[in-house]
Amino acid sequence: MADEGIEAVAALVPPPDPHGHQRRHKIHDLRLRVLSGSAIMLLSSVFVGVMNLLYNFAVAHKLGADKFGHASAVYTVLMLLSSVTLSFQLLCSKFVARSDSQSERIAIYKLLHRRAWMGGLGVGVLLLSGSSAIAHYLNLPSPLLVRVLAIGTVFYVPLGTRRGFMQGTYDFVPLAVNFALEVIIKLVGAAVLMSAGYGVEGVVGAISASVIVAYFAGIPRKHHFADVPQPTLRAGMEEGIQALIFFIGQVIINNLDIVLVKHFFDATQAGVYAAIALIGRVLYMLTWSVVSSMFPFSAGVHSEERDGRAVLTTALLLAAGISTVFTLGAWLTPPKLWHILLGSGFPAEGRNFYSSLLVLYAVTTALYAMSVVLMTYEISRKIGNVSWLQLGFSAAIIVGIYLFHDTLHSVITVQLALMMILLLVVSLPFIRNSRSSETSVSVSLPDPVYDTGVRKIRPVDENVVIAEFLKSEFYQEEFRDYRARYTDLVNQPDFTNQRENTIRRALLFHRRGRLWRELPPDTQWWEVEVTPADIYRMRVFPRNQWLRYGVPNFLLPETVERIRARILSHSTDAFIDKLRSLSLEMKENSEFSSVILITIDESAPLTIIEGNHRMTAASLGVPQDVHRRFRYLCGFSPHMAECCWYQTDVSTLWRYAKNTVAYYVKHRRKITAEISGEAFEDPSPAETAKS
Repeated sequence: MADEGIEAVAALVPPPDPHGHQRRHKIHDLRLRVLSGSAIMLLSSVFVGVMNLLYNFAVAHKLGADKFGHASAVYTVLMLLSSVTLSFQLLCSKFVARSDSQSERIAIYKLLHRRAWMGGLGVGVLLLSGSSAIAHYLNLPSPLLVRVLAIGTVFYVPLGTRRGFMQGTYDFVPLAVNFALEVIIKLVGAAVLMSAGYGVEGVVGAISASVIVAYFAGIPRKHHFADVPQPTLRAGMEEGIQALIFFIGQVIINNLDIVLVKHFFDATQAGVYAAIALIGRVLYMLTWSVVSSMFPFSAGVHSEERDGRAVLTTALLLAAGISTVFTLGAWLTPPKLWHILLGSGFPAEGRNFYSSLLVLYAVTTALYAMSVVLMTYEISRKIGNVSWLQLGFSAAIIVGIYLFHDTLHSVITVQLALMMILLLVVSLPFIRNSRSSETSVSVSLPDPVYDTGVRKIRPVDENVVIAEFLKSEFYQEEFRDYRARYTDLVNQPDFTNQRENTIRRALLFHRRGRLWRELPPDTQWWEVEVTPADIYRMRVFPRNQWLRYGVPNFLLPETVERIRARILSHSTDAFIDKLRSLSLEMKENSEFSSVILITIDESAPLTIIEGNHRMTAASLGVPQDVHRRFRYLCGFSPHMAECCWYQTDVSTLWRYAKNTVAYYVKHRRKITAEISGEAFEDPSPAETAKS
């Protein structure tokens, strides 16, 4: 009979959305736009990469391994400071791409440009004041090299804002020209100054000059500023901190190895490693061109997640293709060519010495590039904590190189191992979510004919939801000391009494405070009506016992079938026994209780945060009646994907960890005092939102 019920529910699942063609056309258009932007930026990156190779080979030929190591170390300092530049570029690109009005875009640009100048001046002063210490650590011949670089750095930080504005307005051609102009000035300037006998000082001077020229050439076009008022900027500091942390981690991973090798190895070996690393950086530059075009499109997508995923998969395929071609090219390059390109100033090592180092470095860079695509996608869509994850791996690279630096191969191997782990960690949430989407896609698409979305009946006050949640939990052991005092307050709530509402909230938070604090502050509660098809896109709570039976996608129907199989196999698992007993009990009991759900909107998947056992037990018994068996209360928020109960990934788990610490250190004691009557005051709306 139960199996027939499941078949009956399955028969009600609607056919494909008749408007699917429009969705496919929209996704196709997004892919084309990403490909078009990527093609422009890729052509620019190829040109810049070739010019950088010519630049590095020319400098290496002229200076030799030891002096080339000095020039590379100074340039690496600039790359380390690019974390500030790139942070302003990412912020400007993200906020400009999200803005619908031209006036707001200009306001964003002007505000960030002013702040970038403050940052550039600050960084320049720090470089000037610390030039002697930096030169000593890097074994440089003179602090003058750092001081010349400091001049260019002042302009380098605000240059990021100008490039971010071009990126956010999809002006990829001017952006590509700006990158090309910088590398041309750097190459020509270095050639002229070295010929004039300035050596390493001339190379560093050319670097500063190229940045200054690129800054003045990157002034936004005049039509952007025609008759524009000055509205306020809606951007928050949290996203700025996220961007800064992300790029600090990125520049450490991309550049600090050169600095550490310069510190640990002699000048010749450091020069060899710098040459290999800078050639390998060309691969990262090529893949970064894909990220540059993907980011504004992903940030600007306001529609459902599938559109964003179309952008992501296109970028991943492009980055993987570029990495594969580059690595194969490095592997197939004849060994003699490296000696010709680098010149006699570099040592003639074994037959495959340079090729083996470069291939190993290219594979490491390719793994990191794929991770960056995934991380920047998450950053473009929300405030994520992958920035802190990457920063942790950058610290691990520093520790690893300090521990293992016997040879240049060992330095690269340390980075390779850590980049493999990083890619695995950042990929897991996307793999799991894609499996969930594939399973539920047939019922998650809204259809005006078959009405697959939940229907909002009436708004519900949050105090009512808390009371229903608490009523279902009050039998738990944690409430043993409070039942005698508060049973009537729980079972017969008076929602007009603010003191009662506060006590019920405190009682619920005594057990479920960590759960409730994860819900977005803008969550709106509704009583909803669900259809049989909606049951197919409900997910059980992704924690505790449900982990054993809900993975990988935690969909209720699949979880129920796994539990049914365990029941039929006469499992002695206590969790299975509980569900079996509850299922039999519910067949005989028609009590109408509440189930609490959370979601993004009416057509998105639903997660059960209270009522998992009852929903599962009811589905085991009479599945065709589950949608009518309960009263459904649902919390809606466009930011629900940032809640770890709705979508589990690195960023949401990190947020949960921080909230858990705050709960035990700060909030639990206050909650206990409120329940005990030792301290009581009605919470303000702001405090309620924080809670």
